[in-house]
Amino acid sequence: MRKVFDFHGGIHPPENKYQSVRTPIADAGIPPQLIIPLSQHIGAPAVPVVAAGDTVLKGQLIAEPKGFVSVPLHAPTSGTIVAIEERQIAHPSGYQAPCIVIASDFNDEWIPHSGTRDYRNLDKAQLIERIRAAGIAGMGGAGFPTAAKLSVREGVKIDTLVINGTECEPYITADDILMRERATQIVAGTLILQQLIEPSATLIGVEDNKPEGLAALRSAAEGTAVEIVEFPTKYPSGGEKQLIEILTGKQVPSGGLPADVGVICQNVATAVAVYDAVVLGRPLISRITTVTGEAVAQPQNFEVLLGTPMSYLLALAGYQPQKNRRLIMGGPMMGFTLPSPDVPIVKTTNCLLAPTEIELPTPTPAQACIRCGMCAQACPASLLPQQMFWFAQGKEFEKLENHNLFDCIECGACSWVCPSNIPLVQYYRASKAEILQLRRDNEKSEQARIRFEARQERLAAADAEKEAKRAARKKAAEERALQAAADGGEEDPIQAAIERAKAKKAAQVAGAADENELEKLEKAVVTTRKRLETASGKLEQAKTEGSDLVAALQTGVDKTRAKLNAAENALHDYQLANSDAPMENAAPTDAAQAAIERAMAARSAEAALSPSEKARAQLEKLQVRLEKSRAKLAESRDSGAEEKIIEALESTVERLSEKIAAAEQELQATEGA
Repeated sequence: MRKVFDFHGGIHPPENKYQSVRTPIADAGIPPQLIIPLSQHIGAPAVPVVAAGDTVLKGQLIAEPKGFVSVPLHAPTSGTIVAIEERQIAHPSGYQAPCIVIASDFNDEWIPHSGTRDYRNLDKAQLIERIRAAGIAGMGGAGFPTAAKLSVREGVKIDTLVINGTECEPYITADDILMRERATQIVAGTLILQQLIEPSATLIGVEDNKPEGLAALRSAAEGTAVEIVEFPTKYPSGGEKQLIEILTGKQVPSGGLPADVGVICQNVATAVAVYDAVVLGRPLISRITTVTGEAVAQPQNFEVLLGTPMSYLLALAGYQPQKNRRLIMGGPMMGFTLPSPDVPIVKTTNCLLAPTEIELPTPTPAQACIRCGMCAQACPASLLPQQMFWFAQGKEFEKLENHNLFDCIECGACSWVCPSNIPLVQYYRASKAEILQLRRDNEKSEQARIRFEARQERLAAADAEKEAKRAARKKAAEERALQAAADGGEEDPIQAAIERAKAKKAAQVAGAADENELEKLEKAVVTTRKRLETASGKLEQAKTEGSDLVAALQTGVDKTRAKLNAAENALHDYQLANSDAPMENAAPTDAAQAAIERAMAARSAEAALSPSEKARAQLEKLQVRLEKSRAKLAESRDSGAEEKIIEALESTVERLSEKIAAAEQELQATEGA
């Protein structure tokens, strides 16, 4: 006989289990409407794959998992999707959550489905995928996705598979009745898990207050490698870590998981769900739920479809609301008060408790802590409840975590033994929620900081790229100016202005001229004049005051004056090209007007020359420019100018020499003609 161990603390509250096991499991039937919350488990909520108005069959996928720690949902019966909306769910806060609402057609028509009785031919990946596709989550109350729990990390060896049939919470008998009536399916599901995990030992742990369930399991497990272990009744021996210590003597480290000590633990109802999924091909769409308490006439266990309104199930048990002040989901130790009897049954609903006031009185007001230490003696996790209570009151969350707050399984043993009636578990539960919220807020803050820094880096890179482009354009402009200077003024600015004006005139004739061009040019002249006046005023004031900004202001005045000249020239060029424009609005400088007149006179004179005379005039121009360029080159060499200036001037001299040679040939050709 296997040796069993004990764990620290624990209590012996009244069991009150006999009321609900006097009759077999009853079929709850099909309610008119099913409300399927998208989140019935630990992890990310499922995502709907149906829409309002769709017709679904029993077992059909209606929501797919979102991520690894998530499970799918299936239609518990056939019918029509009438809504996907926020509905009140079973939660202490009474908040609403997204739900899929199905109107039953009462045909209960299944989708085609089949399982694999010879599951030993399936490999581990196939088994896990079938369990995941069936939407199985822990049925003992925690609701952790079973497929994720069975996906053991590489390199982790599981020595012991533990199946939890303890059901230590008072009033609840869902697992007890399951062991009595469906022990064969429990053992079959355990063997599937055994093939998947390959442990050295497979144990089903059951308290000694369930003799019928123990007998049924021993009979079903005969001839298998599954060992049924009986141990003394003590609350909360059904806690995962406590059960592991009872059966193996191993203690799961603080903050650790059972896999850290080579153990995986599953509930007996989960084992049945695994059997249904693999052997029968049925997804998890129903569960056994205990309905008990003195406010119901016929306490019993029902097999109920997920999504069934609790009011429907309570009515089947003869619920008497006038006798009941608070409806509890779960047991009196770890359960919570429901906001409404209309919330739906979910995968973790193992009990509905409807007690009378005499049966489960309203807690009396808390008194001051007398420091008796009874809470520490009762704590199964070997914590210091009294110290944690003070830290929770003062919201000293860091100290709470240092005192292993998250090792608390919220069993309620400390509150049950407290002579001052302090609701210790409520303080711990609230502190856990606040700490988790702070963690989420800090995580969001950190993510926001990372995004902000990444954005700043992108902006800095963009600014650097823009600055590099500006520098490149500036350098190119300087090189062009340098080249023009080296060419000795090869490009005639007046001639260029005339050509631009002609081009604009041609564009205007073609219908492409901008009608607002004249207005823009005039506005540019006026604006630039005002800027020049302002800049000149500041310059004079700076000179009077002896300011250090005189040089900078002088540069600004010079640049503004140059811009004004350019604007006036552009305006005059435009008016010259558009003879219909009102010339009285033109305001070119006298120098620019004289230059234009000289250029036009030269053009007229040039048009009257013969071809040979034109060629000779062009040759003479090139020779003059060549002499100027040679003089600039010699001057630059003597003054020690930059190498790039000298190279540009040498290139200009060479180019002009080539042009002169070509002009001489052209002149000879015209004279010969």
